[in-house]
Parts: sequence; C-alpha cells; structure tokens
Amino acid sequence: MLVSKETELRRRYDVRWRLTGVATRRVGWVADPEGLNPLAVINGHWPTPPAQPCRDVREWLEKARADVLFEASSLDALTGQPAIEHLKAALELGSHAITANKGPIVHAFRELTALAHEKKKSFAYEATVMDGVPIFSLFPLGLPATVLQGFSGVLNSTTNVVFTEIEKGRSLDEAVKRAQAMGIAETDPAADLDGWDAAIKVAALAIVLMGVPVKLEQVQRTGIRELSEEKIRSVRAAGMRYKLVCRAERRGDGVACTVQPELLLASDPFANLEGTSSAIRFDLDVFSFSIVEHNPGVEATAYGLLADFLRAVQR
Repeated sequence: MLVSKETELRRRYDVRWRLTGVATRRVGWVADPEGLNPLAVINGHWPTPPAQPCRDVREWLEKARADVLFEASSLDALTGQPAIEHLKAALELGSHAITANKGPIVHAFRELTALAHEKKKSFAYEATVMDGVPIFSLFPLGLPATVLQGFSGVLNSTTNVVFTEIEKGRSLDEAVKRAQAMGIAETDPAADLDGWDAAIKVAALAIVLMGVPVKLEQVQRTGIRELSEEKIRSVRAAGMRYKLVCRAERRGDGVACTVQPELLLASDPFANLEGTSSAIRFDLDVFSFSIVEHNPGVEATAYGLLADFLRAVQR
C-alpha cells in the first residue's frame, strides 16, 4: 500500500517514507537505517543477516531509527501480547505506534493512550475493526455532542463465509478451509468459530467509543459450533439466515455486551451480508445510522494502517 500510494503521498501530502525495519517469526528482526527495498522484501528477498542480529523489539527499533511502527502481529485475545509490548516499546522510544491488533485496545488502552499523550506521539488503531472503514476516527470529530447508546453488527468475516458456504451444501470443515483459502481465517480458526474475535471487537468498540472499561470476560459469548449444518441449511430454505451478531447496549454506568448466533429474517440488513462483508449499526442519542463494508480483502486492512500513518505524521 505504501508503494502503490507513494506518488500520491508525496504530491498531495508532502510525505516521504523509507522502510528501515521488518520483523517476522520466520526471518526475525531485520533493520537497516539506510532503508530496505520494500519490493524485494515483499517477494521474499531479504538482505544478508548481520553478524550481530537484533535480539528484541527495542534493539530493532533503535537500530532501524524508527519514526513509525506498524504492529500487525497475531491476536492473543486473552493477553494482547506481544503486541502490547511492541507498542509500548515504540512509544517509549519516540515512535508513533499504529496497530491492526485488537488485543492492546482491550488489555492496555488507557496505558497506551496515556503513554502516547506523554510522548506526544500517536497510538492509532483504525484497522482493528472493519479494516479501513473509519469507525474510530468518525468519533468524536464527525459526531460531536452525541452519546453512543449502543451498537450491533456482523463483524467477523470468517463466520460469515462459513455460514454462506454451509448454506451452499459444504460441511463445516470444508467451509473453514474455504475461508482459510480466502486468507481471512487463521490456521487455527477457533478464535473465529468460538466468538473470541467478535467478542474482542465488541469490547474494543465499547472501550473506545462508549468510554466504558469493558473486560473481555464481561462479553457474553457463544460461538457457532453448536449449530448443525442441517439447521443452517433448513432455515435458509425457509427464508431466514444465521449470523454471528455482536451487540452492546449502555446500561447505567456500564455496557451489556453479547456475541451469539442469531436467526434473522431475510428482510434484516444483516441477513443479506455475503462473503467477507461486514456491517455495524450505531444508535446515538439523536439518531441511528449504519455502515456496510463490501467484501474487503487484505488491501482494506492495509489502507486502515495507511490512513493512521498519514494522520500521525501530519500532526
């Protein structure tokens, strides 16, 4: 995304960038302050490892002389690690910290926000829910003087694909493999099928947009495994569909949050979501509105990170 938008970033925003570090489980911590070739890295052509490789994230960030960190490690729903430590290290060393990982919001939002404020840097997370759709940045600038009373949505692409594939006659295992082939399901799809991914998105939205420190264990969570393939197909034949629906509703000083399969009429907007599409409805004190994202791919997540990058470096 940075490469494809490079000319536009330079001409429209006067922003120039240099890739000085990449870290993966397979390759390790790769850093060169003079710059890495991004196209070579994308195609798997890595520079010769140095005699003394970086040992950890802090040494890597220091060697890379990073101004911005993009954190895109795998989600650990129960701890938010190692993403939290990566983001803390970046902020403490004076870098903007941008993440696509939901765990840090749920497990360390106040800590990371306070640290970013102290260091006068950005802690940004737009890509964590609905990819590149401006959910978090919409509040409060776009909706000043409103109160978010609640929201509902279909926010997990994997279960959406699985339901659709089962409706077509595939087994649960075959449907999961289809989602994995599309690049939206992990090798271990338990976080999606058991509702963990959706639950942590609900908690993240409630924490940031509703200002309530919801814990993951406070989200009432039911996955989709208990639904039989026959039942999913039979209700579809009757004009209804199952979807994994997320809900949050303000109650006093708290927020009630649920994630569970719901049987929806065909007339329900959520019922018509296909493939990787997702949608959310926000209920404000003055009006309600909905946002639909149609069949996003990895480019949509990359764009969410890019948008945060532009907002951070133009502060």
